[in-house]
Amino acid sequence: MTGVKGFATLLQSFFVERLMRQRNASPHTIASYRDSFRLLLSFAQRHLKKPPSDLIINDLDTPFIGAFLEHLEQERNNSARSRNVRLAAIHSFFRYVMLQEPQHAAIAERVLAMPSKRYIRRPVAFLAAPEVEALLAAPDPRTWAGHRDRTLLLVAVQTGLRASELNGLCCEDAVLGTGAHLHCCGKGRKERSTPLRKDAAKALRGWLRRRHGKPHDPLFPSARGGHLSHDGLQYLLNKHLNTARQRCPSLVRKKVTPHVLRHTAAMALLQSGVDRAVIALWLGHESVETTYIYLHADLKLKEQALAKTTPTNIPPARFKPDDTLLSFLNDL
Repeated sequence: MTGVKGFATLLQSFFVERLMRQRNASPHTIASYRDSFRLLLSFAQRHLKKPPSDLIINDLDTPFIGAFLEHLEQERNNSARSRNVRLAAIHSFFRYVMLQEPQHAAIAERVLAMPSKRYIRRPVAFLAAPEVEALLAAPDPRTWAGHRDRTLLLVAVQTGLRASELNGLCCEDAVLGTGAHLHCCGKGRKERSTPLRKDAAKALRGWLRRRHGKPHDPLFPSARGGHLSHDGLQYLLNKHLNTARQRCPSLVRKKVTPHVLRHTAAMALLQSGVDRAVIALWLGHESVETTYIYLHADLKLKEQALAKTTPTNIPPARFKPDDTLLSFLNDL
């Protein structure tokens, strides 16, 4: 390879110099970029028959990147959004390559010109009140794990914390005196405090007495005593969903993730008449506009708006077929 730095050196300096030292990227960002390049290098090793350390920048041309993105969707069944996340990591790396090794500017520009894929924006999924009750009733609070899980699920549906925020909570983050709240450091390193209802605060007091944790210990520890992983959180959620579906059949048709519990908290606030700006602050959104997705998801609000409109008394018109050429174009 021509140039001072090879691909392996550039990729290592991209993570160490660019992401960690210059940008001080969050552990979540670094983990996401790491996973993207692990997938890319594994794909290259299989299709180019070269170990990752022997790759050169010219190996990562646009046809190869395009084949990798196709592999993510077709073979790994990733959504278009997940595909775009992987492409964003690749774009970030090639912007760094363009600055560090200008002789690779041509291939970097071609990769950077690869667009993100558009996708259908479906209404957010959330749980209705009977579904929440069935889910909270599933864990057995008489056991240590059941007590932890019920408290965690109650906190999740009441506070709307992200999965990473829930998993990262420590015992000292639960402030249960006057003005009970949870303190967390969320997306974009934004710290915020989320108030707790009396039932959630009472549940946390009981759990902390049983937990016997030190201030810096995980609030909801795994079986090994460390912080829960995202997969661990999804596992315990799936376990209790299987029980809840026996009591609430509507849950059978729903795919429930920790983020659905976050949406459930947001919809409860919206349906209670809380202002959208307050909901945005509550959830830690960067912009109030992000909260509009919950307006689209709430059919009751739309029905209330429709009920305030006046129906029109327009007589039905007689059907007149289009011109054959216009019909052809309309059917495309």
